Amino acid sequence: MEIKDTYKTIEHASEEVLFKDKNSKFFGYAFHVTNEAQVKEHIEDLKKQHHSARHWCYAYQIGTERISYRANDDGEPSNSAGQPIYGQIQSFDLTNVLVVVVRYFGGVKLGVAGLINAYRTGAQMALEASKIVEKTINIDYLIRFDYKNMNKVMRVIKEKQLKIVNQTLELDCQIQISVRKKDSETIFNIFNNLYEVSIKNFND
Repeated sequence: MEIKDTYKTIEHASEEVLFKDKNSKFFGYAFHVTNEAQVKEHIEDLKKQHHSARHWCYAYQIGTERISYRANDDGEPSNSAGQPIYGQIQSFDLTNVLVVVVRYFGGVKLGVAGLINAYRTGAQMALEASKIVEKTINIDYLIRFDYKNMNKVMRVIKEKQLKIVNQTLELDCQIQISVRKKDSETIFNIFNNLYEVSIKNFND
């Protein structure tokens, strides 16, 4: 079975988009996020920017191996806002993304079906206005060896075209490499079998 080691996300924040329905205005935004602190920051910024709006509904999904997600209706009827926004994140197959739809109430109630449609459309427009990119899931390793073994380590790095993240080349050398998940076991074994060279997962 082939290991899935790519994911899709957005490159940077989208343009602001606007969807209107019966005098209500729905402003949509998409942001690239990698943790919940960033989510909080973006929502606080939008609350300052749209301080007279009625609702700031959002959904996010973060992570590649372990996924965390949340959908928030922010006072709208249950599942009429956050869930339709999250549905768009799923239908675009994205992660590490936050989508916020800010609503200004126009005086006419839209009903739950109308709200679901408006929040879904606002989210969809924000994601369509974003640049979607595909990235690889990488595993970082730390290779340690004495300076005299430098050549054999570098030969493998060159042959396999491995990405060096960091290196300290002194008497006791350390090189941090980043490897695509699907190649990680092979690469680990190559270095593991080299005499006088040690390799371990960088985060261990």
